[in-house]
Amino acid sequence: MKAARLVAGAVQAGLSSRAAFPQIYAPLISPGICQPARFSGWQQLTCLRQFSAVPQPNVEERDSLMDVRNIGISAHIDSGKTTLTERILFYTGKIHSIHEVRGKDGVGAKMDHMDLEREKGITIQSAATFCKWKDTNINIIDTPGHVDFTIEVERALRVLDGAILVLCSVGGVQSQSITVDRQMRRYDVPRLAFINKCDRSGADPIRVLNQMRDKLKLNCSPVQLPLGIEDKLKGLVDVVEERAYSFGGPFGNEITEVPVPDDMKAAVMARRAELVERIAEVDETVGELFLMEEPVDSETLKGGIRRATLALKFVPVFMGSAYKNKGVQMLLDGVTAYLPSPLDVTNRALDVNKNQAPLELPSSQQGPLVALAFKLEEGRFGQLTYMRIYSGTVRKGDPIVNSTTGKRIKVPRLVRMHASELEDISSASAGDIVAMFGVECASGDTFTDGSVRYAMTSITVPEPVMSLAVAPKNRESSGAFSKALNRFTKEDPTFKVGMDAESGQTIISGMGELHLDIYVERMKREYKVDAEIGAPRVNYRETITRRAEFDYLHKKQSGGQGQYGRVVGYMEPLPEGSSEKFEYANEIVGNAIPPNYLPSCKKGFEEAVNSGALIGHPVEGLRVALTDGAAHAVDSSELAFKLACQYAFRDAYNKASPTVLEPIMAVEVCSPLLPVRVYIMLGTICGISCGGS
Repeated sequence: MKAARLVAGAVQAGLSSRAAFPQIYAPLISPGICQPARFSGWQQLTCLRQFSAVPQPNVEERDSLMDVRNIGISAHIDSGKTTLTERILFYTGKIHSIHEVRGKDGVGAKMDHMDLEREKGITIQSAATFCKWKDTNINIIDTPGHVDFTIEVERALRVLDGAILVLCSVGGVQSQSITVDRQMRRYDVPRLAFINKCDRSGADPIRVLNQMRDKLKLNCSPVQLPLGIEDKLKGLVDVVEERAYSFGGPFGNEITEVPVPDDMKAAVMARRAELVERIAEVDETVGELFLMEEPVDSETLKGGIRRATLALKFVPVFMGSAYKNKGVQMLLDGVTAYLPSPLDVTNRALDVNKNQAPLELPSSQQGPLVALAFKLEEGRFGQLTYMRIYSGTVRKGDPIVNSTTGKRIKVPRLVRMHASELEDISSASAGDIVAMFGVECASGDTFTDGSVRYAMTSITVPEPVMSLAVAPKNRESSGAFSKALNRFTKEDPTFKVGMDAESGQTIISGMGELHLDIYVERMKREYKVDAEIGAPRVNYRETITRRAEFDYLHKKQSGGQGQYGRVVGYMEPLPEGSSEKFEYANEIVGNAIPPNYLPSCKKGFEEAVNSGALIGHPVEGLRVALTDGAAHAVDSSELAFKLACQYAFRDAYNKASPTVLEPIMAVEVCSPLLPVRVYIMLGTICGISCGGS
């Protein structure tokens, strides 16, 4: 409230210049509580999303960082993320021609630089770029929409300050939209929503808006309305300023203000009233005006939208059609106005020297260097390490320390990424997203200048859900095969490689069939390795269902010392639920079998259970007991009793009614349906036994 009164006093005093306001009123405000947010004419004070007790950057650093936005573009597959990014790069002058996804013109979208991405028409790897819109420098990461590549979204959102959630006006809120929203909440990322494809048949942005409120539980409201819909889409109406704009020219770069149609004026006024009411619920300044029934001007409303967005209490909704070049420029204005700069976000690190005590990192160029490696790629010149710099400055040739390993290295080459293109730079500072060449590290490592030992919190990595057996078709490719697997596991934390101890197969595991197919195809294209793939061998088990007795004599004479050993006993199933897989018991009374031969008997039974007689898989869930036996003074030996026990096991096993055990998997089902309906569905369709809540 005090800040609001100071702002009002500045207005009454006519202090509209950037310089006058801080000189007069800044000393009255506690440092670190408020900071300026730039709008069209002057500065408004907006509260930080989190309070910080660490000294903040100086005035010059604030001025430069206020005009920086680090954003990601995320959505369900085929919602138009990459198409939107292509238009953003075109309108900001980063590229000079527009190309479409799938590379129909032989070029393809700039951010889909892999051949596989252009062939399949999907984004496989997240790609970073940078551009400038008016006075704002924007670092962008375009992320995949397919659930198989969700780790790309996860690690991008970990290092970004804001995001754009893209939704299809026809498909609405879909499965991956829910996953992306959950990831944004996990990392407290403020976001804008962009309802794309308003030109398509069946487009209904208001239905999508209601789905955002119902399915995603977001406090959201449109700041734009489409001027026309489907094939009649020609522009947008700005709800905040109550102005309409049309987009002309071959690329939609001719923006003309037009009158708001008479049949839309009532709808625009109603949507603006709804917007004011929703902001008033979460913003004190707008709330006071709303309660006093005073009009809320556009600048005050923009300030309220920004504060509520940064506080994660509101999501402004934009609309348009990236493919038809409508609404992208106004979305960029929204990124500048409503998404946070590095100053608006308090980042926390862990002090390793103080038992990982949490501390806040100011986004200052003068502070100690703290950078997080969040993505690795194998480039033409070695390993390419993507980094987000949270504090300090790094220069080419500077020594830096990996906080995880303690290893000190020099920065050989520093670059800024533009999809697959590299731009060499001499230095980078707090708030930047850059890449280094030739630095060996792992994803999630923290780099410092050595003056501190800080570690940033790591990235959440989901467990693999699908596995395949893979092997090179010829022995000559074994070296390249191993090299490819090592590289892929280093790049992608969700891609796992292991060796099955029973079958000897190389097993690759990932997030889905497409995920694994892509890596097999990359192996063929990038390493010239043709691989055979198939389902991993199922690790069945064998067991017995009833008790069986054995009395076996192993006798062999072939000149010289012979072999003699007799074993008597029984085998029986272990009780259901037993924690032991195999039990051996010596129930012999006396010395029918000399004590020095008993370890060989046990070893013989243990080797016998490694391979059952039915399908050759291990046997478990049984108990074997020795009750009697006999030995020869000359011909008995450890080998003789070991072989006697193995043959005895085989004979008794066939009489004990053996059977095959299949693996059982625990499946967690999340559904909005009532539990009883879920049980019925799984029981009747899948034959699954359900339990739990």
